[in-house]
Amino acid sequence: MFTGIITDIGTIRSHEQRGDLRLVIGSAYDMDGVAIGASIACSGACLTVVEKGDDWFAVDLSAETVARTAPGLWDEGGRLNLERALKVGDELGGHIVTGHVDGIGHLVSAVREGDSTRLTISAPADLAAALAAKGSITLDGISLTVNSVDDQADGSVYFGLNIIPHTAAATTLDSLPDGRAFNLEIDVLARYLDRMQSLRNRSM
Repeated sequence: MFTGIITDIGTIRSHEQRGDLRLVIGSAYDMDGVAIGASIACSGACLTVVEKGDDWFAVDLSAETVARTAPGLWDEGGRLNLERALKVGDELGGHIVTGHVDGIGHLVSAVREGDSTRLTISAPADLAAALAAKGSITLDGISLTVNSVDDQADGSVYFGLNIIPHTAAATTLDSLPDGRAFNLEIDVLARYLDRMQSLRNRSM
């Protein structure tokens, strides 16, 4: 379990396709305090530490994980938003995040508003009902508040976010190329409500 508050930006030092995809990720974390088997959210995907060194850790990604996360995210040289698992007693500064990616969003626009940046992100139709203004969303592992929701004719949805300078500087949101893909995780409450509603509709 995580909170969506990013505590480091890691860099993928190597990318090796074995039976699974093995990544070595450079990090500023104190590796003496990171156990083999520990969970670290890497741009929103909960991954398990399988090896470590003085300033790096390694993770294995299954084909399922690669298929369900943003394309190009795991390329060598790529940067990842990192967060270690929540401990009992830690401050819950964001919202409850599981590290399970629900879908892929894409950048529609990034517009400066004062010192901040207003992002518009497209989300697929199957996530539309789970997005609401003033609700929470996890974008590449970052806990953010949805400012606006605009339903599209094809069933997809555009949602707006405000990125303050601190958030941009402390995460990978300092780089926003056109069409950038993002890992999305909806609020955990919305996930359960969606499941309950789908079962209720099935029984009618």
